[in-house]
Amino acid sequence: MTCVVLSLGGSVLFPTLEGNTLGAYAPVLQRLAEKVQLFVVVGGGGEARRYIAAARQLGVDEATCDEIGIMVTRLNARLLVSALKGAACPLVPVNHAEALKCAGSSRIVVMGGVTPAQTTDAVAAVLAEQAGAALLVNLTSVDAIYSADPRQDPSAQRFTRLTPVRLLQIVGRGSLAAGSNAVIDVVAARVVQRSGIPLLVLDGRDPRNLERALFSGEQLGTLVMEREGSPLPLKP
Repeated sequence: MTCVVLSLGGSVLFPTLEGNTLGAYAPVLQRLAEKVQLFVVVGGGGEARRYIAAARQLGVDEATCDEIGIMVTRLNARLLVSALKGAACPLVPVNHAEALKCAGSSRIVVMGGVTPAQTTDAVAAVLAEQAGAALLVNLTSVDAIYSADPRQDPSAQRFTRLTPVRLLQIVGRGSLAAGSNAVIDVVAARVVQRSGIPLLVLDGRDPRNLERALFSGEQLGTLVMEREGSPLPLKP
């Protein structure tokens, strides 16, 4: 069965705790899981950054701030598991080995962060490599990868396709501070380069974009891969 790993941004799933998109995402993920083996790695989003900011005000070190952020990602993952009901593995794995073991249940595997100083994008990229995924999808709050932040630079170039090397050039100056927020982090980009697994960066603010991009053949977001061609639309 085709394997797909999603890095689902916390700011997409939880723009606010009260304004979460759990109810919109759950049926989409349930339908996808009927066609592919699905892993979902959930980010911390604004709630994690609020906790981290409070910790910094107390003088807490960055490694501990990272651990606090990881706790929030796992709480977010637990909420998504609840929304998915029986379609998801009830266990929220705390490492990649647990996640791969859970995949044997043929249910959606949902997890959060794993290691301090590593974003959930990096967790998802490593998981995709270990699972032999056909595709890694980064669901974020922008519609594609740009040459610069389009919110700050109106002249930023929008890309529909990139090589992994060009992606690294764009994201190579990213921050490793706890709670940092970028379209994708440099560690994840390096794993994408070494693994050769195609990466699709997609606007996750509308959950319907996921099904459209994966199965309709509609070109959305930015596809990152070295070789010519495309893995899309996916063949279940």
